[in-house]
Order: sequence, then structure tokens, then C-alpha cells
Amino acid sequence: MSKRKHDEASSSDGSEFTNPYSPFSAELATNIIQNGKLTDSFSKRLYQSIGHLVGQMESGLRRDCDESDQSVYTGVTGISLLYLHLYTLNKTEEYLSRGYEYIKRPLQHLKGRRVTFMCGDAGPLAVGCLLYHKMGKQTEAQQCIDKLQSFVRLTEDPSLPDELLYGRVGYLYALLFLQKHLGEGNIDPGIINKVCRCILDSGEKLAKKEKSKSPLLFEWHNKKYVGAAHGMAGILALLMQVKSDTVTGSLPSLIKPTVDYILELRFPSGNFPSSLGNQSDKLIHWCHGAPGVVHMLLQAHKVFGDAKYLSAAVDCGTVVWERGILRKGYGLCHGTAGNAYAFLALYQATKDEQYLYKACKFAEWCMDYGKHGCKLADRPYSLMEGMAGTIYFLSDLLHPNDARFPGLYVT
Repeated sequence: MSKRKHDEASSSDGSEFTNPYSPFSAELATNIIQNGKLTDSFSKRLYQSIGHLVGQMESGLRRDCDESDQSVYTGVTGISLLYLHLYTLNKTEEYLSRGYEYIKRPLQHLKGRRVTFMCGDAGPLAVGCLLYHKMGKQTEAQQCIDKLQSFVRLTEDPSLPDELLYGRVGYLYALLFLQKHLGEGNIDPGIINKVCRCILDSGEKLAKKEKSKSPLLFEWHNKKYVGAAHGMAGILALLMQVKSDTVTGSLPSLIKPTVDYILELRFPSGNFPSSLGNQSDKLIHWCHGAPGVVHMLLQAHKVFGDAKYLSAAVDCGTVVWERGILRKGYGLCHGTAGNAYAFLALYQATKDEQYLYKACKFAEWCMDYGKHGCKLADRPYSLMEGMAGTIYFLSDLLHPNDARFPGLYVT
């Protein structure tokens, strides 16, 4: 399960399926939603599909599992995170033991080269820590915390990017992930503040160098990406969830005007470019385009209370509904399941049942996994590219008020 670069070339084939589903109406939704909850019949379909896909995934992993890839993104730690998530939702002990089996090797083979949650050592340490904690192995859990916090020294490296998959924000997420699940006293707030300060200083420095209208600017591989995976949307979405003096003091002067700058980049369709200067309105993926930017906009609305952010997020939802069933597959990063999280986020922000309906319709597409002639993912059973991510989404849909895109939300 090796990692891939997710630049614009690798993320796009410029094609999606025509959405076959009818627009929302209360009458059409009655078989899916009643009184703000999923119907028993639809929930049963979800449970059956999850069980079927878990079986397929396990069978596939027994045949073809590259244990040298220990990442959350495409490796065995992502499978462990899925089982940890299923255990959290269902309290089935078998899921806990499966999660532990998949995390043992990654914890024994930390490479020390990357520090992020999705694509580095921080992922196995964070997932392993929480598994140990739930299993009552507190000594081992603390060892993971200590190792993770020791990585803070690496965030001062000027060559380290700031983005979510390979950069400082990916390390920040790992710290916040454990803070959320273990309690604030378990992670040093000084380390969180220090990482946030490094990110903001980096963004200010590049903005000044480029003479940008935006007070913060970030790049990865010499491109100024806009979206969630490598760009400003993912960085800002996470920063706005951090409760620290460093971030709070920067909200009006740095973060809000940067969100406004991104908002100005919007295409007439409601979609967003993948990078600054790119005028191609093609990518409708979580990694590049409206499905990822919507999370930043909704977080901005939550923090600043400005209706323009919610309005823009609703426009993103329209784009995702019209163009978000992807030929690239069913995954989270650049697939239909990942796009469906835009609807769940909008549902949580608005309580408008049309968005829960739309998430369920995308789920119906995903439950027919492999029947549409989609492109097969390079790592077909992985969390962010393949089947594990689809299972993660379908299980989250059973609890729509609590569903969160993995690796992006801590609140």
C-alpha cells in the first residue's frame, strides 16, 4: 500500500457520472429518513453492506497486503483506524482486537522520516496510543504519546511543508486527535501552541515573499494549493478548531482574511480551483475542489458567524450533488464516499434533511461497490483510496450527527 503524490495531474481524469438520483423531496425521502433519523430499513441496508464490504476487504488484504506501507493513508494503519472507528461506534471487541493486530507492525517499524498523521509516523503512534488506551495498556499508550510529542523538534525544519498529508498540520492533527480522545491533560498545550505558531509564521512569511493579498499563503511542491489535502482549505479548517491563544489571537488578523481570499477564488459554478492560477473547473474531490473546501467554509461560519460562509458552503453542496459521483471510485480522498461527507457536514450545520438525503443517495451508490465500472484504486482496500474508506463513511452515516471526515476534524 504505497503512497502517491496527489498533485493535479494524478487527481483528475476530468470525469464523473451523471447523478441518477431524484432531487430531494419529503415524499421521496420517507423510505430513508423519518423524523430526522434514518429509517430502520435503510439502517439495515447499511449494516448489511458494511458487513459485506468488511468481509471483502479482509479477503483482499489476505491476498494482497503490502505491510511495508504503514501509513494511515494507504497502509495498514488506515485499516487499524477503521477497526478502531468501528469499535468506537459498536463496542464490538472483535474490532478492537483486529485494530490491534494491524497496528503492531507499524509501531515496530517507525521510519522517523515523516511526522504526519496520514502519511507519517504520527499516524501509527496516535492510532496505537488510542488502541492501547482502550485495551488498558496505559504504559504503552504513554510511550506512544512521549514519542509523538518528541517530534515537535522536527516541525521547525524550514523544508517541512504545512499541509495536511505531509506537513505540520498533519502532525498537529495527531496531537489534537489524542487530546480529543484522551483528554486535554494528556497532551502538552505548549507543543500544540508551538506547532500552530510555526504554521502561522510559515504562512505569513510566504505571503510576504509573494506579496500576496492574502495574509497567509502556503505551498506544497512549489504550488499554492487551495483544497483540503495539500492546500489552504485543509490547513485553515484544522487551525480554526484549535483552542489556543496562538490561534485565537490570529483569527481576525490572519485567518479570517485568508478564508475571504480563498472565497474570492470561487468559480461561477460554486467550485474552487485546485491551485492558485489554475482556471480549470474540473476537480470535484475532497482533495481538490468544493468537497474539501466546504469543511473550511463551515468551520469559518461556526467561528465567525458570517452567513456568507454558509452560503458558499451551500453552493459547494450543489456542485457536489451535481458532479460528485466520480469515475475514480468510491474512496475518501478522490471518490464518492469522500464527497458525501460534504453533505453530512452541511446537514450538521443546517439540520436540513435534504443533505442527509443526499448523503444517503451517495451511500446507495457506494453500497453497489464495484458495479459501475469505476477506476480501481491503486490500493483498493486502503482507507483513503479504497474500500476501507467507503466502510468508514457508511458506518459514520449510521450516526449522521457525529460523522466526521477522518484526519480533518477534532471537534
